[in-house]
Amino acid sequence: MALLHHAHASQPLRISAIPQTHLSSPKLASSLVLSSTRFGGFPTLPIAGASSRWWAGPSMAMVGVKSATEGAKFAVPPPAHPTYDLLHVIRLALAEDAGDQGAFLVLLNFLPVGILAAAAMVNPASDVTCLATMTPDVQAEAQFLAKANGVIAGIALAEMVFTEVDPSLKVEWTVRDGDLITKGQQFGTVRGAAQSILTAERVVLNFMQRMSGIATLTKAMAEAAKPARILETRKTAPGLRLVDKWAVLIGGGENHRMGLYDMVMVKDNHIAVAGGIQQAISAVDNYLNSKNLKIGVEIETRTLEEVQEVLHSVAQGKGRVTRVMLDNMVVPLENGDVDVSLLQQAVSMIEGKFETEASGNVTLDTVSKIGSTGVTFISSGALTHSVKALDISLNVDTELAIEVGKRTNRA
Repeated sequence: MALLHHAHASQPLRISAIPQTHLSSPKLASSLVLSSTRFGGFPTLPIAGASSRWWAGPSMAMVGVKSATEGAKFAVPPPAHPTYDLLHVIRLALAEDAGDQGAFLVLLNFLPVGILAAAAMVNPASDVTCLATMTPDVQAEAQFLAKANGVIAGIALAEMVFTEVDPSLKVEWTVRDGDLITKGQQFGTVRGAAQSILTAERVVLNFMQRMSGIATLTKAMAEAAKPARILETRKTAPGLRLVDKWAVLIGGGENHRMGLYDMVMVKDNHIAVAGGIQQAISAVDNYLNSKNLKIGVEIETRTLEEVQEVLHSVAQGKGRVTRVMLDNMVVPLENGDVDVSLLQQAVSMIEGKFETEASGNVTLDTVSKIGSTGVTFISSGALTHSVKALDISLNVDTELAIEVGKRTNRA
């Protein structure tokens, strides 16, 4: 067993199952000097043998992993991000549920892949309830039950979670991502080790319920907004942007920019700091040219005068713009209706020179009227920041679940 010391602890970090030769490099050894305060002040972090399941004691080493989407087939392909993928999201969720410190260490790159290839994870954790109430050989079958009407989303992600927990689990579906489900409908079955099914259950349902809620609202908004196209925003749950934006796609919406890096979006605060719209457009153009970046440029406007400034700046060759945001040009009325005349004037002024995006006061009740103005896109932060989860359950005893559901009007 090799011994390394924490940066802030008197007791050594004990690492087993690692060939001594792997620790001969000062660089590798120094990378394992961990602050005991960063992970709850644990004085020792034993690395034990790897397991193929999250629930069966020591958790699996997360090395040499393919992308979660590699070779997979999707009803609706997920979006991509340059710094993480769906497999990272899944593993972080499972590690969180299992209290698995080792998984967090690997996901945060505190433990190097070269060492972990010969070792298992740190401080093995598990589903203590499953370990206490059933043996690993117990088999079970569980049914997915819809407790509300809506658009199902998260089918493909659920399969990834089940595979991550236990590749031997068998999952069958009668629906695909994007299909409509109705209250009381049984739409999927998972068979295999009971411990594996129950360990994966809550993580699977958390993803599916949130994604289905997003997809359900998106579907309604997208249909009502036509001929305009519905977008979400960056107002997503931290760490779940890929999942939230995937759910929007499944619901029939489209993705706005993934982050701060893939599109220039000059908002009111940027304009104020830059000194005005013309200055901001010129500065963006200079920056993009200096970095040889070919990405979209969106400018926020709040008045017809600001729209005119954008048109004038571009006409004078001071920069390029691909989209104009028309923010809060939808005016709510006392009777609950909205006045879209200002928005309509702005769209007419632009005359198709750029894409247009309406933002502000967008609800299921107002989106149809907004879409009728000729605007290209309508963006709604509520799609992801105010999502109402769709009620879904996973039950081993389905008959009793349906009986109880009927008693509470949820099945």
